[in-house]
Amino acid sequence: MPSKDELKRRAFEEIDARADEIINLTQTILKNPEPGFRETKTSHLVASKFAEMSIPFKAGLALTGVRAELVGGTAGPTLAILGELDSLIVSEHPHADPTTGAAHACGHHCQIGMLFGAALALMQSDVLSELSGRLVFMAVPAEEYIEIEYRDSLRREGKIEFLGGKPELIRLGEFDDVDLAMMLHTTSAPEEKQLCISGTNNGTIAKKIQFIGRGAHAGGAPHLGINALNAATLALTAIHFNRETFRDADTVRVHPIITKGGEAVSAVPADVRMETFVRGRTIEAIMDANRKVDRALKAGALAVGAKVTIQTIPGYMPLMQNSSMAEIFEANSVSLVGKENVGHVAHRTGSTDMGDVSQLMPVIHPYVGGASGLGHGADYVVEDYQLAVITAAKALTATAVDLLADGATVAGNIIAGHRPEMTRDEYLKFMRNLATEETFESE
Repeated sequence: MPSKDELKRRAFEEIDARADEIINLTQTILKNPEPGFRETKTSHLVASKFAEMSIPFKAGLALTGVRAELVGGTAGPTLAILGELDSLIVSEHPHADPTTGAAHACGHHCQIGMLFGAALALMQSDVLSELSGRLVFMAVPAEEYIEIEYRDSLRREGKIEFLGGKPELIRLGEFDDVDLAMMLHTTSAPEEKQLCISGTNNGTIAKKIQFIGRGAHAGGAPHLGINALNAATLALTAIHFNRETFRDADTVRVHPIITKGGEAVSAVPADVRMETFVRGRTIEAIMDANRKVDRALKAGALAVGAKVTIQTIPGYMPLMQNSSMAEIFEANSVSLVGKENVGHVAHRTGSTDMGDVSQLMPVIHPYVGGASGLGHGADYVVEDYQLAVITAAKALTATAVDLLADGATVAGNIIAGHRPEMTRDEYLKFMRNLATEETFESE
């Protein structure tokens, strides 16, 4: 029986031999960015690659998701390796689509490259036969929580229920047979070094808000109107006045925007729209902040005699990472890049729908360097594809070998020792209970 180190060596040889092909695939996706639930070209490319590799797959999951599967030499648990299909919309980005403004300003194209690198390595017969269980490769849509209006229209049409890819795949049962999951994300932060072991992340909920006032001539008869923009402005101020009540330890983030401020400068604004996220480290912190935001929105309407409709939309759950899986990934990271090049981050205040998966099973969501600029910004670009894709694919591959070789004893012990926060049914009930819409009338 070959050792784990020998299996990793065999797997790495395949990744190195096909490095140019893997990077070319990654850069093809970079040049064809598509936002969430619209990733048709990217999804087709992923499906065609799985077909070319003769790996059985399903496509069209949650509109654009693709799931492929490999079966090891003996029975055992199922490990999912995930990559995200979608881009952001950053029209100033050097690789933005000139028509849509879509751009990979977060590095998701690298995730698909490393996903294929790991699949190419682990499907080798002299590697796969020594693993116990199954390997699932998921190309997941819509991680970036953007275009809320468009996604909500998909929901109203019955095409999706949840506005993020992984929650939707959970709903569809695509994680029902998965026991552990992992993925890697690019980073540009120098302090996170070449490979980074990450801890927790904020969760989030989304809100769509509409203030309704009464239109009137802004110059001739403003006293006959009810200014919905004033209501929204007061609500924004009331939200800000609540910030001192957010505990530092809860890392609450509330960042509203006005998406419609009125119809014309000559008319008292009668229809004003806002969107916001409410983020926090725990579910309790999110719900506390959410109540305060709702109270502030109603206060703005009350102050000027307007009406406000508040739609609360399930977002992403807080991310919790499995310490045993993280230790395995860290050991492989040290082997690949050296201890001095491995960083650590305890908590991130951004959000990811990998948090939803983490409520159900052991997961890790570490980071890999190779990028520069500010995440989600026009200057965020991947410069070192050897690190961001090839080394990343090796880190995922080596971790998979450690988990599933030798009868998958390591994976089995992790699963046995893990107590999920929720069952799938409990998760779906919680998410559905979050979805509310209420109208507050001041008079």
